[in-house]
Amino acid sequence: MKVDQQNSNLQALAIDPALIAKPNDYAMLTDLYQLTMSACYVGEEIDQSWASFELFVRRLPTGMGYLVAMGLAQVLDYLQNWRFDPGQIEALQQTGIFDQLEPKVSDRFWSLLAEAKFTGDLWAVPEGTVVFANEPILRIEAPLWQAQIAETYILNTINYQTMIATKAAQMRDLAGDDAKLLEFGTRRAFSPQASLWAARAAIAGGMDATSNVLAALKLGQKPSGTMAHALVMAIAALEGTEEMAFAAFDRYFPGSALLIDTFDTVEAAKHLAAKQVAGEIEVKAVRLDSGDLVALSQQVHEILPDTFIFASGDIDGAEIQRLNQASACIDGYGIGTKLVTGAPVNGVYKLVEIANKPVAKFSSGKQTYPGRKQVWRSSDRAGRIVGDRLALFTEPEPTNSTESTESTDHGEHYSTKPLLKLIMQAGKLLTPRQDLSTIAQFTRQSVMALPQAIRAVDKPQSLPIEVSPLLQTLTDQLAQAHAKHQSIT
Repeated sequence: MKVDQQNSNLQALAIDPALIAKPNDYAMLTDLYQLTMSACYVGEEIDQSWASFELFVRRLPTGMGYLVAMGLAQVLDYLQNWRFDPGQIEALQQTGIFDQLEPKVSDRFWSLLAEAKFTGDLWAVPEGTVVFANEPILRIEAPLWQAQIAETYILNTINYQTMIATKAAQMRDLAGDDAKLLEFGTRRAFSPQASLWAARAAIAGGMDATSNVLAALKLGQKPSGTMAHALVMAIAALEGTEEMAFAAFDRYFPGSALLIDTFDTVEAAKHLAAKQVAGEIEVKAVRLDSGDLVALSQQVHEILPDTFIFASGDIDGAEIQRLNQASACIDGYGIGTKLVTGAPVNGVYKLVEIANKPVAKFSSGKQTYPGRKQVWRSSDRAGRIVGDRLALFTEPEPTNSTESTESTDHGEHYSTKPLLKLIMQAGKLLTPRQDLSTIAQFTRQSVMALPQAIRAVDKPQSLPIEVSPLLQTLTDQLAQAHAKHQSIT
């Protein structure tokens, strides 16, 4: 009966059946174990212990020699809106999950949630920075219970947007700076809400525009798109011919791209060419969505030599590379499914320090480096990235400057800079948010600074990461202490 009563209470509190997450819901958008662990921390009286968690990937996804860090903007939005309101706390209490807590622990836990706001520090690499395996993308330094609960939302945000930004950057790199790249992924994104951030990540990674109207307007962008086969089929069926469909659409939206592969691509191009010669239409752009894109684009280019040719239909970086190598006559791409879905970026969020004590995980295949860390990036005179150094945050910076130093290695001069920056301190934002065009430009510069072997999509190499002697020594010492403890117990 108790379970039935709890379910009844929960149903009464279910006021948002559409499952739309609003800013005041962000703190609750977490896994249960984050809350139960936090309650345990309260019981053990360690909830206020200062903890550091770092987010990184253990290994790069297949086909990626680098990652483009993205999602910081949403993380900031999350941390600045981190609250539990009375209704949410009541809903948690009604689950019955926390009924076994001692009254002293229970009272303290619910009080923490009622008064919650993020009071910690956030270190992160700027959006658009290229990163590699085992390099922290961000670090949360905060009271243990706050840093713990933040894990789920932050991983969801950084993992998904970094995947999209990296793919977008790869596609831009392969297509070149002159190609037009449009994000068409809304219908394939993991949810309507995710599609908004996916559009942002795609533009920040290198796409020119998105077809998502809401995302574009919220981002201060102009939405971009073409037309669908449905319009061609509908008007052709009701008014007589495919050409009438093209004429109708051009009448209302002159100069828009026309989708010409509904019936016969080459015949459609020939009819449009004839109409253009007769002065009845100006064919500025067409889109090809099926068939042999190499052969069709070449034929369409011969028929309409001054017309911009878009291609779409399960396009990804490898396909762009194939089309380029086969001399396809394609000026731009509409990219959806292969951009916003696929193999995930499997970022993890691990405790590295608690109450000034470095900690590490030593389980097989999932070992971590202990302590708060910094990544020092070295570049040559031309700005090309030559190597990264993973070091303890307490290690001295390069000499001569707090931001950049000149060093010599085998007679070569190079500059070194730290990647992680202090973004929030004591819950307060320290740096202004960057606009999207600035991030996109920085992304392109970051990718262009990489060796070509790392930028490849076919068996890419990765940048050599040097682990500092001090960090390696600390890791070895903790591993030895752990092994010794295990042998005693």
